Amino acid sequence: MSGKKWILAAALVILGLALITRLPAVQSGLEWRLDRAKGIVRGWIYPGETIPVPEFVSDPGQDQALSQTAVPTGTPTQQEVPEQALSPTPSPTPLPESVILPEPEWEKQDWNNCGPASLSMALRYYGWAGDQFDISDYNKPERSDKNVSITELIYYVKNFAGWLDADYRVGGNIELLRGFIAAGYPVIIEASNEILEGGGGWAAHYLLVTGYDETERMFFVQNSYLRHENTLTYEELEEHWKPFNYMYLFIYPPEELERINQLLGDDQDFEQNRTRALEIAEEQISQDSEDAFAWFNKGTNLAALERYEEAAQSYDSAFKLGLPWRYMRYQFGPYLAYFHSGRFEDVIEVAELTLQRTPNSEEALLWHGWASYQLGDVNTAVEDFYQAYELNPSYADARYALEYLGLLDQD
Repeated sequence: MSGKKWILAAALVILGLALITRLPAVQSGLEWRLDRAKGIVRGWIYPGETIPVPEFVSDPGQDQALSQTAVPTGTPTQQEVPEQALSPTPSPTPLPESVILPEPEWEKQDWNNCGPASLSMALRYYGWAGDQFDISDYNKPERSDKNVSITELIYYVKNFAGWLDADYRVGGNIELLRGFIAAGYPVIIEASNEILEGGGGWAAHYLLVTGYDETERMFFVQNSYLRHENTLTYEELEEHWKPFNYMYLFIYPPEELERINQLLGDDQDFEQNRTRALEIAEEQISQDSEDAFAWFNKGTNLAALERYEEAAQSYDSAFKLGLPWRYMRYQFGPYLAYFHSGRFEDVIEVAELTLQRTPNSEEALLWHGWASYQLGDVNTAVEDFYQAYELNPSYADARYALEYLGLLDQD
């Protein structure tokens, strides 16, 4: 074959490959493989199974005075959950030995899509006709986004499944889960999971709990990642649930609020719920002072109670003991605690450690921007806010940040 023919053949092959890669199905497959490859490379550049210990923990230096700069406040965002009306706590009644709710149609999650897939299955239990992509197209338009928070899932229910309501609490336990299931309400929990594929390791995973068997001490779950892995013993569930403060999401018709409050008991009150969850974390620390997850949960509950300096100290202990490197993809309490304690440099350090291996974390970008703004670096703040907003235009906090700086018109 002549040289010209070789060149023509090569050009046709390249053109053909280019056209093939533009096909949606091919693009979809290549996209996640490319992102996984990037993740593996970032792991080579920034190795380790845990988040590097921040310098402010390993070498605290001088105490930092609280900033006198006003902390920006704004209109309610999707992170806020309205208070519920209190109802009296009922007398406990014996629960059935076994309850298995009707299983909704199972849905295999897309890439990084366990939250929308789990919510989709939960909504189907109530007759919803959508799928995970209806949810992720709004809450996670960037397919490589690694996290959809529990409050974003609740926001979707409240705004796009209007005949239903949703809420969440922390400090859950086995008995509470059994109570919800026995009353006919499936529950979404966030738990840890081991990824076995390339670049794997510890990660977060949403599960929909739809049944239990007291005799076998086992829960039945809808696992959007692996359909056949649909049971967890009580002990396994508690172990995997702990890193997320035993947080749980429940969905219900609004007219059944009183029944939900009866199931929650004293935990229907936000402050009482957080106080009790704080006591759980403190008890676990008393049993094992090197329990990083317990220290982190303590910080999260203190931050929710607006005890920011105490929360920051608890987070310091958690970081020093070591946390899985993916952990700050899913948890944002340290930003809140350090920011409101005037520790803006520490906010920036934690955000930058997170962004090393998760560069598209809109939450890390947002808080990096706010801390930079408080330190007078407005250009960096603007860049961070725009990047967070472009990654997820439905991220209300990023939109508010741009509105606060007059860079985006308010609706």
